[in-house]
Amino acid sequence: MSAMIRSVAALFCMALLSGLPAVAQNQFAPAIIVNEQVITGYEITQRARMLQLLNAPGASESLAREQLIEDRLRLQAARDAGVRPSEQQITDGMAEFAARAQLTREEFVQTLERSGVAQETFRDFVRAGIGWRDVVQQRFGGRANVSEAEVDRALSGGGSSTVRVLLSEIIMPMPPGSEATVQARAERIARLTSTSAFSAEARKHSATATRGNGGRLPWRNLEDLPPVLQPLVLALRPGQVTQPLGLPNAVALFQLRDIEELGYKAPKVSAVEYAAYYLPGGRTPETLARARVIASQVDRCDDLYGVARGQSADVLERGTKPVSEIPNDIAIELSRLDPGEISTTLTRADGQTLVLLMLCGRTTELNADADRGDVAVGLRNQRLGTLADGYLSQLRSEARIIEQ
Repeated sequence: MSAMIRSVAALFCMALLSGLPAVAQNQFAPAIIVNEQVITGYEITQRARMLQLLNAPGASESLAREQLIEDRLRLQAARDAGVRPSEQQITDGMAEFAARAQLTREEFVQTLERSGVAQETFRDFVRAGIGWRDVVQQRFGGRANVSEAEVDRALSGGGSSTVRVLLSEIIMPMPPGSEATVQARAERIARLTSTSAFSAEARKHSATATRGNGGRLPWRNLEDLPPVLQPLVLALRPGQVTQPLGLPNAVALFQLRDIEELGYKAPKVSAVEYAAYYLPGGRTPETLARARVIASQVDRCDDLYGVARGQSADVLERGTKPVSEIPNDIAIELSRLDPGEISTTLTRADGQTLVLLMLCGRTTELNADADRGDVAVGLRNQRLGTLADGYLSQLRSEARIIEQ
């Protein structure tokens, strides 16, 4: 008898579905699969609508898809870590979010529902955020502590509000004779609005160390970017790409993935000290291998003097320049390096010379008017944010994502 009831019920459901428009049926079909977790078209539509109501920068279906993919990865990480946000935590999180709009949780939910956004959409959004916050704290909390010395160093440069951005990059070499082809490709990429499509192009065409990660860069303070790039980035909405930026023997494009304002900024950089060691041979395997050997042998800029000993004086260039006077391609590379780190992305002499570029240090402007507690919290949050971004990028690179 039970088998007959199930059969009748199944037929009844099929009859109901057959009476629905195809669009309505497709809303609940899988649109994206993330490690066997399904995201439906309905969820994407709901998230996009919620982002529009919240006036989120770059609110679109593309941004909704990206957010939902990352939310699935966050929730999976939470499950794997044994993190289960309680109903009270989720309710409190919804109330806290609503309070930003000076509404109660109930008022906020009613406002969403009147505009066609289900309460469950808002709840899922908050649940993923709370779970991820706990995962990050559990995984990285012990590594994000800030010492008094670090606060002292930060105070030497001041503290105030700032804007930080999340970018992806593509830097394509332009060997002699390939200019037209590379420029046409760059102009095509500049029209993209999908972060996944941009990442696919980065993996295929970019010459930077980030190509394996789809060109994704961690959060950067806007002021730390090269001056030529700052206004270009500020003019973008999330998902948009800069127009091709010409560099020596290359062309660069940057996609804005997210933007936010912080309550604290790191010291403003006024000048940068760097060293450039020039190796003949360009980006040939032999020259790149030699550059890797040199990079493994040096820890600071002073060590490069030993590498260049006995060679022509122009093989090594070192100096300190105001940020505004640094060549654009070098400034872009330096912006993602910490002192002592090396880049081998750039070339000179029409690609015939490889540039081994090393950041020596940054000089900051002096302005010590800041609260120690605020500075410590800001530094800790920045550190946690960087660690969290790196972890999420790792999860994404390891994930099996199928988009319909």
